[in-house]
Amino acid sequence: MTDFHALGLSDHTLAAVASCGFSTPTPIQARSIPAVLMGRDVLGSAQTGTGKTASFTLPMIDILSSGRAKAKMPRSLILTPTRELAIQVADSFQQFSQNHALTTALIIGGVGFSDQNAKLDRGVDVLIATPGRLLDHIERGKILLTDVKILVIDEADRMLDMGFIPDVERIVGRLPKIRQTLFFSATLDDTIYKIADSFVINPKIIEISPESRSADTVAQFACHTTARQKRETLIRLLRQEQVSTAFIFCNRKRDISSLTGALRKAGFAAQSLHGDMTQEARNLALSQFKGGAVNLLVASDVAARGIDIEAVSHVFNYDVPMNPEDYIHRIGRTGRAGKSGRAFVLVAGEDDNKGLVAIEAIIGKAIAVVGGKGAGNNAVKANGEAPSSGKSPNGKSPGSQFSSPRKKSSPSASRTKPAKSASRGSGGRGGSRMSRPPRISRRPLNREELPSPKDCSGDNFSDSQHTPAFLRNS
Repeated sequence: MTDFHALGLSDHTLAAVASCGFSTPTPIQARSIPAVLMGRDVLGSAQTGTGKTASFTLPMIDILSSGRAKAKMPRSLILTPTRELAIQVADSFQQFSQNHALTTALIIGGVGFSDQNAKLDRGVDVLIATPGRLLDHIERGKILLTDVKILVIDEADRMLDMGFIPDVERIVGRLPKIRQTLFFSATLDDTIYKIADSFVINPKIIEISPESRSADTVAQFACHTTARQKRETLIRLLRQEQVSTAFIFCNRKRDISSLTGALRKAGFAAQSLHGDMTQEARNLALSQFKGGAVNLLVASDVAARGIDIEAVSHVFNYDVPMNPEDYIHRIGRTGRAGKSGRAFVLVAGEDDNKGLVAIEAIIGKAIAVVGGKGAGNNAVKANGEAPSSGKSPNGKSPGSQFSSPRKKSSPSASRTKPAKSASRGSGGRGGSRMSRPPRISRRPLNREELPSPKDCSGDNFSDSQHTPAFLRNS
């Protein structure tokens, strides 16, 4: 695939893509866009930072270019787990729909209801929402979902981690039975496949990268320390490294403010970002970080998804993430768009050692061990190599295992079990079970719909000889 012209997008959309400076689609875009244009359900997965958002926004713009929205009845719905990701999706639509007269509404928490209601009353083509706030509007009678033709569930694995799947099922239960569903996740494991089977039918399965692999553009290091010395260790690393901008991730919200204060006291320009802040405060923190007023953003995992800043040079995991897959998304904030980045994880105690083992298992390689407690000037070389003198704090060479015994643990051990899938009438689209992609449901959507092409060949509706029922009845 050489450029976007080969994907079947309209000239107006191609002009918008070109004006935004894009010429070559990413792998997830190249494989998803033709499938979406043909009306297929899609189950897609790719690493964070690979352009999943454009892989559904671009074809949706062309599909929605004909038709008109009715008051309180959006024509499409995009569900995201966080406010930041919802804002990013809205920005993407604004960019790529510049040559189309499409209307969008952003329904997220921390924003007043009045402005949101005014947009809904005028009618919107694209509704972008977080599950909780959308349910608030539904219960107030401000939204009717009976005219939704396209449903997008974005970052589904994060939806699972944050406990939003029951809310998603409640929302989907109010949608038309005949629709197109696009289900995207940064990872596809057995749990995600089982959840997806409740929403998609005969999907085009698109998995771009090996499961849960970290980007090759990110140099990764583990730093051994103690709970008491973590702040001192982090401050030393910040001073040794040539940090232009960096994310610093904590597991607990209460630690974010205290760590931010300690960094400011040490002379660093730092700002906080977590889910308990008001939307106004979160917007201010992000604008200061993007604008360069601060270069360190101390954040919870709410910021690990949906913030696209290409120039981030470093990621510091102040805490080892409780879910090893979150490590992938955290360090994915650096090394974006072909640039190189550096990521550090502070390991303090046996529980952190076990967490590091799970991370190494999921990324498929050992993480180099660099100077930690009592290491003095045993720093990382500027070129990303570990010290040539060769020893980590436990006396082993960089990249070796820690001296304390570490048992292999399941990478998915910390995942919660998914909510039991509902029937189609209460939010599901059937109930068959599966554990591998080939077992995804193949039942027909509706007897009015023509069979889908097995290989999804062709770049548009006429080439594929397939007209989806949700478009036939519109």
